[in-house]
Amino acid sequence: MSEPEFRPGLADVPVAESAISFIDGKRARLEYRGIAVEALARESTFEETSWLLLKGALPTQRELALFDRDLKQNRSLKYRQIDILKCLPPSGHPMEALQASLAALGMFFPAKEDAWESILHLVAKTTTLVAAFHRVRHGEEALAPREDLGHAANFFYMLTGKEPSAPVARVLDACLILHAEHTMNASTFAARVVGSTQANPYSVISAAVGALSGPLHGGANEEVLEMLDEIGDHSKAKAWLEDAIATKKKIMGFGHRVYKVKDPRATVLQELAEHVFTETGRPAAYETALSLEAAANTLLGPKGIYPNVDFFSGIVYSSLGIPRDLFTPMFAMSRVVGWLSHWTEQMRHNRIFRPEQVFTGQRDQPFIPLEQRP
Repeated sequence: MSEPEFRPGLADVPVAESAISFIDGKRARLEYRGIAVEALARESTFEETSWLLLKGALPTQRELALFDRDLKQNRSLKYRQIDILKCLPPSGHPMEALQASLAALGMFFPAKEDAWESILHLVAKTTTLVAAFHRVRHGEEALAPREDLGHAANFFYMLTGKEPSAPVARVLDACLILHAEHTMNASTFAARVVGSTQANPYSVISAAVGALSGPLHGGANEEVLEMLDEIGDHSKAKAWLEDAIATKKKIMGFGHRVYKVKDPRATVLQELAEHVFTETGRPAAYETALSLEAAANTLLGPKGIYPNVDFFSGIVYSSLGIPRDLFTPMFAMSRVVGWLSHWTEQMRHNRIFRPEQVFTGQRDQPFIPLEQRP
């Protein structure tokens, strides 16, 4: 019997059947339940898109109203949950705080046979946990959520203490939609693997957050801004890129395992960024990003390397005054819906993941007593 073929990173190996989202990397097409993500970002809301992903179809007016009400009623944290956040080191990364607090969430709201209650807690409370940790690490009191604000606007309020303008709330809402789901990426696979063991949904989402925290996954958006800072003025972008290519330096925010054209989410984010900048002003980093993209179209485009969603998301968030180390937690606030959709799908026809390996070590070795070892 021949050894199974080894595919590093499980490249091109299907690990599940799914009806949640679809990508055509050559046509820049991303669909949630068959609907183009661009249409959802422009026409829908995060609450409506969440229902679509979780339930499989767009909601009726009544379904959306009840879902919106249930999310608002489940945003609040218990005081001991706030105490946990206060006990965490303020110097710790917010992703680490989010992973820990989500795992603990299951102790306060144990999972029941009906998973919907846990889903509501996770979608509604993740934003509250992110905002609360940010405030307590700076010695401020966590703000109670407001039921008169939508999901995105309420997060901005809990984070800053200010109600966002309508354009800012709309941009944040669209950003959450764009990050909500993206087929079988590393964190989604992690959620499926942990879920396949029948671990509770809070442990599932905590594991997915751990996977998302890596710089090769969700953490890339922070590194994009660091890269733009390093480049400095937009006039230096082309020279910096030529040097980076020559020295094989990683260029953050470019390239994708799936897309061989510009990420459709990046295109929508760029459009949204222009709306934000009418309020905040065009940041220098955006001008540098545009120059870098123009140079990359010539130097990297022929290789199928184009901007991905991380290239513009950090610029948008930064222009709104959101700290860089909150970019990836905001990614998680959105992607929790996608993870839960995959967890729900996994549980319908579950089989625990147990892949094979290609063994490369020694075999049939004798045991050598300690006193005889060189």
